[in-house]
Amino acid sequence: MKAYVFPGQGSQFPGMAKNLYESSEEARRLLDEANEILSFPITDIMFDGTAEDLKATRVTQPAVFLHSVVLARCRVEEAPDAVAGHSLGEFSALAAVRAMSFEDALRLVAVRASAMQRCCESVPGTMAAIIGLPTETVEEVCASVSDGIVIPANYNSEGQIVISGEIAAVEKACELMKEAGAKRALPLSVSGAFHSPLMEPAREELAEAIERTVFTEPICPVYQNVTAEPTTNPEVIKANLLAQLTSPVRWTQTVKNMLSAGVDSFLEIGPGTVLQGLVRRTAGPDVTISGLSE
Repeated sequence: MKAYVFPGQGSQFPGMAKNLYESSEEARRLLDEANEILSFPITDIMFDGTAEDLKATRVTQPAVFLHSVVLARCRVEEAPDAVAGHSLGEFSALAAVRAMSFEDALRLVAVRASAMQRCCESVPGTMAAIIGLPTETVEEVCASVSDGIVIPANYNSEGQIVISGEIAAVEKACELMKEAGAKRALPLSVSGAFHSPLMEPAREELAEAIERTVFTEPICPVYQNVTAEPTTNPEVIKANLLAQLTSPVRWTQTVKNMLSAGVDSFLEIGPGTVLQGLVRRTAGPDVTISGLSE
């Protein structure tokens, strides 16, 4: 069984999708259409912008989405048996397997990006990567912090979990993680507390847009971040997609569930190679893992 996986924010790079645009008529059509939908020339930033230009959330999220989905539409002929996406990548996965249209998915990503950026500006928060602690220990330490909200936000692989929340609470949790034996407790250069309750204002804003969007049954099961379980039910997909903003990304559990279902081949579609590394740490050496970035 083959699974396609789609990366999230942070995998962007200068020049992304430029070769694709220059070599594929369908890619040009989709990317030109994206400029019209977004009402600004995002392709100019993707092709010729600097790394700093690409860091703004309102640019990063649609750029990564576009790179991934246009690649899937133009370079992949075989249908997958299952898909998943990491955070933002879930929108790419859903568009790639026709759970919603390209246009609707891009509009949702744009709303999500703008809502998250506004939320970050009004609700201070941060994140940190915890390396080398068992999952249970990370969860227990977060639960013990009384300085504010801090929760596990990204279960990336065994021994690599990102925590998210209020600044003082995350700083306190990092101290306690080191005392508990973490190899590293590394603050991340992010603008807010993604996948935590601090994203509630953005979730409320996204809810209106999701309710207006038509979802259809995808061509294969989608393993969603919130549950790590597969579904083809449009109503379940909608509910999980909305809950994702304030809930952890259960990536480790997603990969394990895919393996249990018989997936033995993973293809990362989109910029970067982060998911290939995360899948490899969980899946081991007997699984085929590859990437498609151009």
